[in-house]
Amino acid sequence: MLAPIESLVRSLGRLPGLGHRSAGRAALALLREPERLLEPLALALRDARANVCACSRCGAFTVRGENPCAFCTDATREGSVVCVVEEAADVVTVESSGAFHGRYHVLAGKLSPVRHCGPEKLRIAELKDRIAREGFGEVLLALSTDMEGDATAGYIVETLRDFPSASSPVKVTRLAFGLPADSGVSYSDPLTLRRAIVHRCPA
Repeated sequence: MLAPIESLVRSLGRLPGLGHRSAGRAALALLREPERLLEPLALALRDARANVCACSRCGAFTVRGENPCAFCTDATREGSVVCVVEEAADVVTVESSGAFHGRYHVLAGKLSPVRHCGPEKLRIAELKDRIAREGFGEVLLALSTDMEGDATAGYIVETLRDFPSASSPVKVTRLAFGLPADSGVSYSDPLTLRRAIVHRCPA
């Protein structure tokens, strides 16, 4: 395979969900139709590289001309609650549910000894600053339910236990656990089922 094609395949293969074979097919499709596929993609990538950045306040994706982002500056959003997520892409997922209308805060990762990611590498200090400055009454943790996500949630709960003061600490909540929509008990994994039982609610 020619070096430029190999380079393109390797670059595409680094994207989530694209293995080597899928990246190869995508690369060949781009090269077969450069005017329809390759050139618009190259322009879009250059535009995103030049204009998309992280919000200086919450860490969500925004454009350089709108920083802080719309989530932070929209006066119609609920200012008393902040949703804490691991990555900027999670903001898009939570927002697509249509159920949350408050502010966001991106940690930029989760606690992971394997990846040498400790609390100092996460945006936890910035979260505390925002709680004190913006007066959030509730911190909603929308984190992964794996071991690292649970460890991160536990650390934040302990960090905020008496913050901003022992007399009026901020309320910390987590997303409810349950079975996926349009699914049955027999299709659920044991951990999800256990959490659904522990956090059961009145019928």
